[in-house]
Amino acid sequence: MILFRRSIESVEQVHALAAEVSACAAGDVWIGVDQEGGRVARLPAPVMKLPAARNLGRASAEVLRETGVCLGRQLAGLGINLNFAPVFDVDSNPQNPVIGDRSFSSDPSQVAEFACAFALGLQAAGVAACAKHFPGHGDTHQDSHQRLPVVDRSVLELMSLEVPPFAAASTAGVAAMMTAHVLYPAWDPMNPATLSAPILTGLLRETLGFEGVLFSDDLEMGALMKSHSIQEASVAAVAAGCDALLICHSEERQLLAAEALSHEYERSHAFRTRVQQAAGRGQKLRQRYPACGTKSYPEWLNRLNFAQSRSLALSLGGLESVPADAADPTDT
Repeated sequence: MILFRRSIESVEQVHALAAEVSACAAGDVWIGVDQEGGRVARLPAPVMKLPAARNLGRASAEVLRETGVCLGRQLAGLGINLNFAPVFDVDSNPQNPVIGDRSFSSDPSQVAEFACAFALGLQAAGVAACAKHFPGHGDTHQDSHQRLPVVDRSVLELMSLEVPPFAAASTAGVAAMMTAHVLYPAWDPMNPATLSAPILTGLLRETLGFEGVLFSDDLEMGALMKSHSIQEASVAAVAAGCDALLICHSEERQLLAAEALSHEYERSHAFRTRVQQAAGRGQKLRQRYPACGTKSYPEWLNRLNFAQSRSLALSLGGLESVPADAADPTDT
């Protein structure tokens, strides 16, 4: 289950919903949310409000880890065990309409240091972090929610600018990653990263050694849907190396995708092996980060460490948040 603003009435309602879903699945379920900070933050107060990553990048790695721990405890107490954050993209193109202030920095080493600190803080509190959007969405000038961006850089350029934060995430043990619906002709001239075995299996698994769970970005985004059916995209994404698929809007498309995956599972031994590998990765990580919040909402409130939140707020003082009405490109 993934929570968007449209599905959130209040934090108390989120607590009750997560508890009901978790009970149905005996805790073996992903309950996820995009709680990055700035303009991409689904949960209202009393969940702590964070500035955008660009502004958080003016703090220290130590403060960012503490911030991740504090936010992670709040999410875990609500029953949320997966945060689709932080962004590991490098702010490498000032014309980028979808990343921008969601990135910690234009310096790959600083992105790696700060994003890893925040991610490991989340995980220390019992919430799986997700590094997005592999292998890097920072150098695009188009929005993948609308159309397929192309990053026409050489392999050497990509490996020196976009990939280092994700390599650091793999080494540090960040639990999950999310793919980018972006075409990188230097690696694969035919397929966007989400559907590319050379990128997801060759680069991410074999070269970088990533062992965690790989999520697709939402398969209903324009970058894929303008050229692929949901059935084609789903099968191709899993075959390329995705372990879990996000289809965040249409129940009909979810069912079509499930049918296509089931059909390919029965038809192809190689695909069946790939699905079993993906399912095993997901189950292993859910056992490490179970969806088990506090028993009641009042108990969750009582456990909130307001002293720590206030201390962090002082540490982050002067780091202005993006206005609440700023465009959120991921909540469509």
